[in-house]
Amino acid sequence: MINVITIDGPSASGKGALARNIAHQFGLNILDSGVLYRLFAYFDILNVSYEEIASKIDNEINFKLEKDILKILFQDKDISFELRSEEIAKVASKLSSKKEVRDLLYDIQRNFYNSNGLVADGRDMGTVVFKDAKLKIFLTASSKVRAKRRYLELQNRGQEVNMPSLIADIESRDLKDSSRKLSPLLPADDANIIDSSDMSLEEVFSFTESLIKKEFI
Repeated sequence: MINVITIDGPSASGKGALARNIAHQFGLNILDSGVLYRLFAYFDILNVSYEEIASKIDNEINFKLEKDILKILFQDKDISFELRSEEIAKVASKLSSKKEVRDLLYDIQRNFYNSNGLVADGRDMGTVVFKDAKLKIFLTASSKVRAKRRYLELQNRGQEVNMPSLIADIESRDLKDSSRKLSPLLPADDANIIDSSDMSLEEVFSFTESLIKKEFI
């Protein structure tokens, strides 16, 4: 899979926004693996069985990229906003540590690849799901910077948030993600590591664009 770009990194590092920008700019299909785990959480809260959840994601969910906005549709209803709640995020985090859940989503994630190419963002895209990707990026930032980004995002959605709690939550997730035995969060050996703590999205995209052109053009 030479025309695959993977973007891994911790929560709120900006990898989703970067992936959407790349997909839009270069006409690639997009995989937001975090959304798949949030979808799993969404249906799990409704007491749907794991096998049924995998089937629903595979057959009943539509992903629609409009410019740099990824919409998730279930039965023609846009559930993107619901999937971004903190409740869903916490359940998704717990589910992501289960081998059964990761195994059920593995083939679904691989099936996002098509002849147009793919940009895939997550935590183990370059280390597990697409080991053979041509370009691998590991995007990170300090916990305080990521908490501020998440704070502004949630505020814009009208949700009440507490900065110290966000920082603590992000650092807790980092520890869980990096120390778990199953697909731990870490950069692939051949990944390009980008620390975006002092960079704008535009600067990150410009730097990534130069990497893409170097590898693919």
